[in-house]
Amino acid sequence: MAADPQSLFPGKHFISTALEALETKTAMSGHLARRYLQRAAMAGIIIGVLYAANYAIIAAFDAVDVGDSTLRPLGRIAGALTFGWALVFIYYSKSELLTSNMMIVSIGAYYRRTSVAKALRILTLCYVGNLVGGAFVAVLFRFSTLVDGPVLDEMTASVDHKLEYLTAGASGWGDLLVRAVLCNFLINIAMLLVYNGLIKDDLTKSLVMIVSVFLFAFLGLEHSVANTVLFSIVGLREGIDLGLAAGNVGIALLGNFLGGGLLIGLYYAYVNDDAAYLRRRGDDAASPPPGR
Repeated sequence: MAADPQSLFPGKHFISTALEALETKTAMSGHLARRYLQRAAMAGIIIGVLYAANYAIIAAFDAVDVGDSTLRPLGRIAGALTFGWALVFIYYSKSELLTSNMMIVSIGAYYRRTSVAKALRILTLCYVGNLVGGAFVAVLFRFSTLVDGPVLDEMTASVDHKLEYLTAGASGWGDLLVRAVLCNFLINIAMLLVYNGLIKDDLTKSLVMIVSVFLFAFLGLEHSVANTVLFSIVGLREGIDLGLAAGNVGIALLGNFLGGGLLIGLYYAYVNDDAAYLRRRGDDAASPPPGR
């Protein structure tokens, strides 16, 4: 007796959900481009506020003296956990984040549900919207005291560290690329778990997203949108080397696409494609994902 295709290709629900999401994103980035940009901008705002909160929490814990040391390690944990809520807020507010869309358009390209031009339009508009939202937060912080003092010191030190990847030469570029790959792998493995239909309750979905972002923040992985927002905040306060910042974002974008678009999107699209298996079986009962 032949195996049930549902047991051999258990991720078909995830693929169908991703393709449905792609249809919405394609439509919005076309005739509703302005609203799509607004949804993407909201994601940038959320990242900006919660990323700043991450550094504020680190600075607060670092200010507490405990003998000859501080509570900085605990601050990094608490800050990363707080930042973990960013993906939850983005998901439930139906905002648009570039890095998760990398997975969506890759799945759509595999199943021929989108063209290269349409996929690039989605990603470009999404990044522009994320940038606009992050820049808006940066302007608000520029004319407030929210990130003054130790908070700004933490953010500036983080920016300096991120830019050092570029000045370190090939080894630094490779380090940055690996960190960007792993970052979006974590983000999109969380979205896979959210989309696959096995997790029914909102609490578990939220925990999955929080843990994924916590890991990337705590491990110091590189997220292209978060870096763009951080560079905007610090750049408006302290100035920044635009060439190095652009280089960091460029490598981070490539790594994020490899981690989310290829390692998650194309990989799971392929391993859940049952078309060839069904043809060999001569079985037309089960249908492939829409569009094939």
